[in-house]
This record gives sequence, C-alpha cells and structure tokens, in this order.
Amino acid sequence: MTPDQYCQEKAVQSGSSFYYSFLYLPLEKRRAITALYAFCREVDDVVDECTDASVARTKLAWWRHEVDAIFYDGQGNKPSHPVAKALAEVSPTFNLTAQRLKEIIDGMEMDLDYNRYADFETLRHYCYHVASVVGLCSAEIFGYQNPKTLKYAEDLGLAFQLTNIIRDVGEDACRDRIYLPQDELARFGVTSEDILNSRETDGFRQLMEFQIERAESYYVRAFAALPAEDRKNQRPGIIMAGIYEALLKEIKADGCHVLRQRVRLTPMRKLWIAWTTWMKG
Repeated sequence: MTPDQYCQEKAVQSGSSFYYSFLYLPLEKRRAITALYAFCREVDDVVDECTDASVARTKLAWWRHEVDAIFYDGQGNKPSHPVAKALAEVSPTFNLTAQRLKEIIDGMEMDLDYNRYADFETLRHYCYHVASVVGLCSAEIFGYQNPKTLKYAEDLGLAFQLTNIIRDVGEDACRDRIYLPQDELARFGVTSEDILNSRETDGFRQLMEFQIERAESYYVRAFAALPAEDRKNQRPGIIMAGIYEALLKEIKADGCHVLRQRVRLTPMRKLWIAWTTWMKG
C-alpha cells in the first residue's frame, strides 16, 4: 500500500463529512487534503484509543518528530509513517508548515489535560488548535488570492468543531468529557452529572439550542468574511458547511436528543449536498 492509498483508506473508513467535501477536487489537491485529513485522524486516534495518558503523550511526541522529518530537520531524518510520507510530498506545493501541524498535535494533547472547559473562551482556544488550524491548512490547499480568506477558514473551522461538539455530547460523556462550557451549564441549570447520566431536562434542551445558535452564527461570520474572488476555490469548505448545517437542523428538529443518540446524515444525502453545492459553484 502506497502512502496515498493508506491516506485514502483512512479517510474512507472514517465516514466523515470531510471526505465528501473533497471528492470533486483536482487530483493533486485531493491528494494533499486527504493526507492532511489522515494526519488529523492519526493524532486524534492516539488520544481516543490510548487509555494510559503517558503512552498517549509518548506517541504524540513521536508524531512531533515525524513532523520535523517531513520538513527535514537537518539531521538527515526522513518520515517513516505513510501519512507523514504523503505529507512530505505535498507540503512544499501547498504551503503546509511544521508549525501548523504541531499546533494540531498540541490541540489533541489538550484532551489529555482537560475534560471540562470553564467558559467559551477556554473552549475556543481548544477549538482553534484542533479545527481552525486545520481550516487554515485546508485554505492553503484549496487556494486563495485574498488574505481575508484565512479569517473565513479560521471561523469555519471553529463552526465545524462546535457542530461536532453538539453532535457528540453523549459519546463524549461516555469518556467523561464535557466540551460544553461549565458557566453555560450553570446558566441553564444543567449539571455535569445530568450530562454524564443522560438526563435530558428542559434546561439541557435550552442549553443545546443556545449552542446551535452559536455554531450557526460562526457559519454566518465565516461566509461574511469570504471574499467573492475566492469562493470558487474554497468550494470544498462550502460543501462541508452545507453538510454540517443540515446536521444542525436535524439535531434541532429532533429535539436535541444528543445524549442518547448520535444524529447522522446518510451517505447519499451527504453526496447529494456535495454534488449540488459543487454544481452551483
């Protein structure tokens, strides 16, 4: 299996909405974004699958060395992992940097240090590393002319991560993780124990509606920042936004029952949104 084939398998197996957003890209851009996505999955899996935090930290440290090797750290080292090898081939063309890849790893490592977030500002810092930086890397791959597009990419990444948090409240609770700000739980009369024990109170429903409104506001903010001349190149992000906004609507229409179930869109619906968005340009 070649590095590109490995990355492709990683993307397909995840079933992520991200995968559908770059189906229509030219080959080289698709190779690059698939390698970036596979990298994010690899480092995220380290935290999710390692029950021993010290082992997870050791593995993340190894990935930092792999990032150094991607960009040739001056000691003759070359990357050994298939994903790192794939990134080494595309990084010079698409301005992917060691700093940004390491910022993503830093975000994943935050999950080893925090399982609660006091307020939205603290949560936003986490979201920046695990999602906004990915958005910035993606914008480089898709291409842009106007630097304002980077602000769009940063806010869109934040919107995506807030959507993930809303969708995964129940699954995260099973890992004793609550990504909803603690001060906002208190504002709506919801306790951590309510979430950990899947108690869907009226306050919880109101809390989730508030979270959905915030996520929606970041989609609006992102697209307000996207310059007209870069809309065509940034279509993959627009496609993913269409998929994620449809997911938010489903969650809200379903009554925000995210503690006991994970709302999903079917692959066919994701493909339809991707195709129609791409055709609209």
